[in-house]
Formats: sequence, C-alpha cells, structure tokens
Amino acid sequence: MPLTRDKKKTLCRGVILLTIIAYLSTFFWAVSNNGEGRRFERTNVHMALMPPSLWTSSDDTNKTVTLFGTDQLGRDLFARCVVGGAISLCVGLFAACIAVFVGTVWGTIAGIYGGKVDSAMMRAVDILYGLPSIMLVVLISVAASSMMQNVDGSMQELLNVVALLAAIGIVSWLTVSRVVRGQVRSLMARPAMEACRVIGVGPIRTFTHHLLPALLGTIIVYATLTVPTAILSEAFLSFLGIGIKEPLPSWGNLTADGLGQLNPVHSRWWLLFWPSLCIAVTLVAMNWFGQRLRRRAEPKSCA
Repeated sequence: MPLTRDKKKTLCRGVILLTIIAYLSTFFWAVSNNGEGRRFERTNVHMALMPPSLWTSSDDTNKTVTLFGTDQLGRDLFARCVVGGAISLCVGLFAACIAVFVGTVWGTIAGIYGGKVDSAMMRAVDILYGLPSIMLVVLISVAASSMMQNVDGSMQELLNVVALLAAIGIVSWLTVSRVVRGQVRSLMARPAMEACRVIGVGPIRTFTHHLLPALLGTIIVYATLTVPTAILSEAFLSFLGIGIKEPLPSWGNLTADGLGQLNPVHSRWWLLFWPSLCIAVTLVAMNWFGQRLRRRAEPKSCA
C-alpha cells in the first residue's frame, strides 16, 4: 500500500527529529565514555573487526554492545558514526551559513544598484558557474593544507575543518545570489521602494527594514537546500582523503575506510554499510524538508 502525502511528511519529519535527537543525546557519551579519548580505541585487541551484535564477549565476564560493530582498531563504529555525523552536520551547517551570507550580500548589491554593477556582478557569477565547483573546493582545500604544514596537533585539525567549510561555502553561494538578486529586482520595482528612494532612505536601511523581511523566507528555504549539498561535498572530499582526516571521524572517511575492507576473503560489510546509510538517510530527509519549504514559499513555480 503506497504511503500518502501526510504519512510521507510525518515519516520524514520523524527521521529528521530522530537524527537530531540521536546526535545531541549520544555525542558527548561517545566522546567521553567509549575507549581511550577521542580515538575510541579499545585496549582488547580481540575486539577488533567485530560484526554488529547486541552482545559480544571476549570471555565469560566481559560483555560489550557492538550495535554497529567495530573497526580494524577495535573502535566502536556506532560512536564514530555519531561523532562523524556531528562533524559532517556542523561542516554542512556552517558552510551553508557562509554560502547564504555571501550569496545574499552579492545578490542584494546587484539587485539594488542594477545597471553596469548588476551586469558585472552577474557575469562573474556566470563565469564561476562554468567552473567545476568540486575542483575549486579541492584546490582551496589543498592550498590551505599546504599552508598549515608547520602547525602542530589539534590546531592543525581545527584549521583543516575551518578551511574545508570555508572552501565549500565559498563555492556554494552562486544559486543563492541569483535567487536573491531576482527577488530584490522584483521588490525594487514596487511603489514602496520608489517611495523610499524619493524620501532618501539609504541602501542599508532599505535592506534591513524593507528587503530583508521579504527575503527571509526565500533565504531560509535555500539555506535548507544548501545544507545537504555541503554535507555531500564534505563526505566526497573526506572520502578522497582531502577533507576531514584521521583521527577525526566523518561519514566520508568512515566510508573510505569501509571500502578498503571489502574483499572476497573477509568482507567487513558493516564498515561501509553504516556510514553510507547515515549519509543516505540524512540527505534524503533534508532534501525532502527543503523541497517542502520551497513549495510552500514558491507555490507558483513548483505547481
């Protein structure tokens, strides 16, 4: 029996809510209580590469839950998926914030001033659209990594994450800028904006008091749609070894580690299955949520 629209809405909302609750409720537990430090290493080497099981034991007295199994170093894959999901979601959220901020500012300036300024700024957007975005992210990430070779320890890991989310955000603002520019041009043609120009209202006050309230719904919608794209970009780069690097986990490098464990002799399928499932479920749910918001905000364009 096919699911109705209301049941699909309830299902996707439930998936998003459960994902958020799971990450918030288990993140600190995973960091503090599972193994030695943030690497989640177990002291018992016999616990390495254990398949998913509710109860496993190395002897009669020591029983341990391995819901997602363990990796080649004996680390609990469930804990690493939780922490990796938190890192991937944070990178996606902050990259989306950067993309929305840059795109909103760029599109607003082009829409308010119009004329040659609008033409020059939109031609720059067209040129950037013609370049492969993922290649630009790779180049920016590699350049940032080469500049941080002299930085040691945790500071290098932090700067690597910051450089990654900045690189993804910098190349993800193009669609937002076009949408915002079109909305601003439409709003500037209204009589209220003509009245603002006549009485001498400045561009900053015009934006904060008149344009931004009208643009807020569109900005939120495209921010929601940008988050899964940023998460997918981070996962892809981490899969290639350019994004989040060990010992920090992310869904991308967990998937890369799991792919290396697939072989005809001993196939440790759980190392690839669980991170891939986390990526797929999160992206589908967030894309559905963003599409629903877009349909509500732009009913005519989606009819």
